[in-house]
Amino acid sequence: MRFHRVRRNVLPGFGLTMGITVVYLGLVVLIPLAALLMRLQGMKFADFWNTLTDKTVIAALQLTFTASLVAAAVNVVFGFIVAWVLTRYEFPGRRFMDAMVDLPFALPTAVSGIALNELYLQTGWIGRFLPYELARTNWGIMIALIFIGLPFVVRTVQPAIMEMEKELEEVAASLGASRWQTFWKVIFPTIRPALVTGFSLAFARALGEYGSVIFIAGNQPGKTTVISRLIMMKLEQYRYQEAVTIAFLMLVTSFLMLLLINLSQVWSNRRFLK
Repeated sequence: MRFHRVRRNVLPGFGLTMGITVVYLGLVVLIPLAALLMRLQGMKFADFWNTLTDKTVIAALQLTFTASLVAAAVNVVFGFIVAWVLTRYEFPGRRFMDAMVDLPFALPTAVSGIALNELYLQTGWIGRFLPYELARTNWGIMIALIFIGLPFVVRTVQPAIMEMEKELEEVAASLGASRWQTFWKVIFPTIRPALVTGFSLAFARALGEYGSVIFIAGNQPGKTTVISRLIMMKLEQYRYQEAVTIAFLMLVTSFLMLLLINLSQVWSNRRFLK
C-alpha cells in the first residue's frame, strides 16, 4: 500500500482564495466601474460626442497628456540614474536618500501641491524669475507630475539593476567596448522592460493626478485646466453627465494604455530572449 504525502499550503485552497479574490475585486474595482457606465444610460450619442469634442475638453486633454508624457520621459532618464546610484554605490547618506525616494508615496499630494505652489507663485523663489502664466501652468504642472511619478520608475528599475550580472560589464570592458557601447549593448537590453514598465506607471499616475496639480493649474477652461480639474469643475456645476462622459473617456484610455503596456512588455521580453 502506497501512502501519498499530502502537501498542505499555508493559505486555504484554490477555491476559497479564488472566491475571495473575485469578490474583493468586484467590490473594489468592477462594481464602481459598472456604476460609472450605468450613469451613461439614457444619454444620447449626440450629447456624448458633443461633450468629448468640446474645445475645453480637448484643450484639457492636450495639456494633461503633454505634461504627463514629458514628466514620465524625464522620470525615466533621471529615475534610472537615481536607481543606478542607489544600487551600485555605497556612500554616506545612501539609506536616507533611498528613503526619500518613497516620500511622494507617503506624502499627501495636496501637501506637495501647496509646497510647489509656493515655489511657483508670482512672488515665489522660482516663479519670480518666470513669466507668471508659465510659472503657474506648464512648468509647475510638469514638476508636480515629475515629483509624484519618480518613485514608480526608481522602484521598478532597481530590482532589474540588482539582478544584472556585473561580470557581463567586465567582459564587455575587457573586449574593448566603450562605456557607451557597454550601456547600449549590455545594460540597456537588460533593464529595458523595467524602464518601459516604470515609464508606463509614471505616465498613468500623472494622467489621473489631482491633489498636487490643483494648486498649480489654473481654472481657465481651455487654457490652464487639466482633465482631473475639469471633471471636478463639472461635478461642482452639477453637470454629472458631462463629468461621467469625460471620466469614461479616461477609463477607456487607461484600459488601452494597460493593453499597450502588456504588449510592449511581451515584445521587449521576446526581443531580449532572442
